[in-house]
Amino acid sequence: MTWTRLVAVAALFIGLAGQSPAADLYIGENIRVPLPSAGSRSFEALLVRSNEPGCYPLALITHGSPRSPSERPNMSPLAMLPQAIEFARRGWAAVVLMRRGYGSSDGGWAEDYGACADPRYIATAAAAAADLKAAIASLGSRPDIDTSRVISVGVSAGGFAAVALAADPPAGLVAAINFAGGRGSLRDNEVCREDRLVDAYRFFGKRPRIPMLWIYAENDHFFGPQLAQRFKQAFTGGGADVEFISAAAFGSGGHSLFSQAGIPVWNGLVDAFLKRQGLVIRATPLPPVPRPSLTAPTMLSANGRNAFESYLISPPHKAFALSREGRFGWQSGQRTTAAASGGALKFCRQGAKTCDVMFVDDAAISK
Repeated sequence: MTWTRLVAVAALFIGLAGQSPAADLYIGENIRVPLPSAGSRSFEALLVRSNEPGCYPLALITHGSPRSPSERPNMSPLAMLPQAIEFARRGWAAVVLMRRGYGSSDGGWAEDYGACADPRYIATAAAAAADLKAAIASLGSRPDIDTSRVISVGVSAGGFAAVALAADPPAGLVAAINFAGGRGSLRDNEVCREDRLVDAYRFFGKRPRIPMLWIYAENDHFFGPQLAQRFKQAFTGGGADVEFISAAAFGSGGHSLFSQAGIPVWNGLVDAFLKRQGLVIRATPLPPVPRPSLTAPTMLSANGRNAFESYLISPPHKAFALSREGRFGWQSGQRTTAAASGGALKFCRQGAKTCDVMFVDDAAISK
């Protein structure tokens, strides 16, 4: 079994390593996780853990599914680097896994639920859970990962996958965390056959016997609070137990709670859950990676300076574009710096004719 180390921590943290003692505490790698019995096929993944030698329990983190199919190949595990760092701070080997058909993972997309009028939600979730299970099996061969203690963490479609995984858990899975899990969101507050999705939760609720935490924000426009309560009632009706948290409204859309900006909210909820399950690995988390020491351009308004602060703490690859009049646009979590720059310019040009990319990742661009 071959493991390919593609990017070291200095590149993942975009120049912070070596400049900050906190950054030097972590190791980051872009890795390929082999699909068992699948020849050269593999998953794309990002690993973040403490820089200290050792064998760390696994926090397997997985993503949602974009409404537009064209976005799937452009997804990057780097978009969830901040979340991975939070689990690494707490003593876990955090692996952000791109399931089949997302990013550069091989194997073809396996999560098509079919027509909106007749969605196959159970089969879709089972296919996603199969990817998680296969990844856990492969990651167990690494000397720095202990798969006898695994937590599964997923958001949106990934949260739904974590629920399905808990229904048929691999050896070593000790807990699962579902952030805003579900499938079939066509647009805000519209889901294909809600009754079918509720039935899927009822199906998976007949089997889990591992601790689970579910977090749904009150202003989630993908799977709103009333629908989330139906998920819970259906799931627990079969005898399964779940710790359900209805989080306060977050930003303009609570579906993005499991994000860099949401860390001050969700990390306390997760910490409390893990403590109750006896899954505290480090009594005191390692220091966070500090924000880059870049100065906001003087022509930015107060709103622009706030946006720049958000840009600074956002994951790579990212870019910030600016016009002479102070109009701006930025984008983060992209596969390449070129994609990030293009997105930043697109947003900036919505309010200005001429824009220039001023920052890429954590460096200013000389003009």
